[in-house]
Amino acid sequence: MRTSTTLFLLLFMFSALNAQNTKSSMETEPMETGIYEGSWESLKQYGEAPEWFQDAKFGIWAHWGPQCEPEDGDWYARAMYFPGSGQYNTHVSKYGNPSVFGFKDVINVWKADKWDPEKLVALFKRTGAQYFMALANHHDNMDLWDSKYQPWNSVNMGPKRDILGEWAKAAKDNKLPFGISIHASHAWTWYEGSQDFDGNLTKEDGAGKWWEGYDPQDLYAQNHPRSEGSSNIGNIHKQWNWEKGAAQPSEEFCNNVYNRTIDAINRYNPDVVYFDDTVLPFYPINNDIGPRIAAHAYNKSLKENGSQKAVILGKVLNEDQKECMVWDIERAIPDKIEEKYWQTCTCIGTWHYQTSFYDDNRYKSAKTVIYMLVDIVSKNGNLLLSVPMRGNGTIDDKEEAILKGISDWMDINKESIYGTRPWKVFGEGPTNSGPIRDQGFNEGLVYTSKDIRYVEKNDVLYATVLGWPDDRKVTLKNLGTFSPHYTGKVKKVELLGYGKVNIVSRNEDGLTVKLPAKQTNDIAPVLKISL
Repeated sequence: MRTSTTLFLLLFMFSALNAQNTKSSMETEPMETGIYEGSWESLKQYGEAPEWFQDAKFGIWAHWGPQCEPEDGDWYARAMYFPGSGQYNTHVSKYGNPSVFGFKDVINVWKADKWDPEKLVALFKRTGAQYFMALANHHDNMDLWDSKYQPWNSVNMGPKRDILGEWAKAAKDNKLPFGISIHASHAWTWYEGSQDFDGNLTKEDGAGKWWEGYDPQDLYAQNHPRSEGSSNIGNIHKQWNWEKGAAQPSEEFCNNVYNRTIDAINRYNPDVVYFDDTVLPFYPINNDIGPRIAAHAYNKSLKENGSQKAVILGKVLNEDQKECMVWDIERAIPDKIEEKYWQTCTCIGTWHYQTSFYDDNRYKSAKTVIYMLVDIVSKNGNLLLSVPMRGNGTIDDKEEAILKGISDWMDINKESIYGTRPWKVFGEGPTNSGPIRDQGFNEGLVYTSKDIRYVEKNDVLYATVLGWPDDRKVTLKNLGTFSPHYTGKVKKVELLGYGKVNIVSRNEDGLTVKLPAKQTNDIAPVLKISL
């Protein structure tokens, strides 16, 4: 009788404990209360990006994680599971068959042994960055902090360091606003190729392995049927919005992404949260999780700062959604001044470090970056620039030279960037961006010295010429005597880094000035015009 009673009590306690664990796995982090609720209508109170963000203009992003370890480019943890792809071939050559040595094992060999966050953030600030952003997780689904809800994190394995925490400290020490980027929502479909290799492993399969005690499904999230056409490596682009045959994410997976994001926001108090999603995570199939995250961040910022300092970035926004958050455009520039403030994100090379970009001199030059920055600022936006980092946590000498080129130009001309606002027209000249497709992708413009971009600040107009004219003459058509934009007097024209320059003429064709024979920089002259 005693044995039966004891057994019954043990079974009851086990059942209660198991039920408690199941409940906790589905519990959600509480949303910060305040004026914002987790709905689109409530989020419209946001209205516009805060002034600090509009003044900043230029940020640098460390888009760095375990996919940089093989040094073979972006989306490595997806493409390595598709035989015939370049990254599959790299993986087999470097590590062996993905059935045995999968991405989980790449995480294990990623040690980041030369990473110095303080040195890097200080360099980025010297380059001219006014805010700094770090990768919190990518589609590879590994959290780069001591995550409460993802055991596959950088403290438990790999570098065994709180990557996000150390980045946050370095940003604070350098007095830079700090941002985090969240990409994990798409792991559900992104990793489906792994089901042909090690993506179906379970916790029990780890006995005697380095990952013993960890469940690979927490990383790969592949305990589900595959999407239609998932054997095609590029098909995921068609399914990015969770349609066209995409396998639908479980409630538990969606809730997990929510909890991890709230956990990161609560721990590191980011000023900027970037989502690599159409609008917000799981939109449009779930209109609850994303708005709740945004409301949490906004309420938290209001409570702690007394005013709204938070920026939430998402892609492919409609006009109503631009009232609720800030539009991010990937590798692209609009063709006009946007009414609502926005941001372009781009990269010197590819999003994760790729050795061939170094070997083949394929990086964006400092000149290309500055031309993009000037064009973007003239159209009411910011530029967020990714500088690819090696797996060991360093940047290469060619990237350092590019950053030096950017900082040399900024040292002379930064007053024409920071704190400015668009003028009546963004500029003039033969070159302008074309239509944006999907989330962006129209960069690569070739500007000429006939292309001029305008901004203003404190009753001063800045005109940046995107190249030094051979004859050293610059004509600003929008300052002609018949211009609809300005017909008043021009008091003085200066060249930043030099001083006053001569006005050759001002007539119906424009205002023409003569630049000095010696260039003040190797990229672009900036005229400071007192009106």
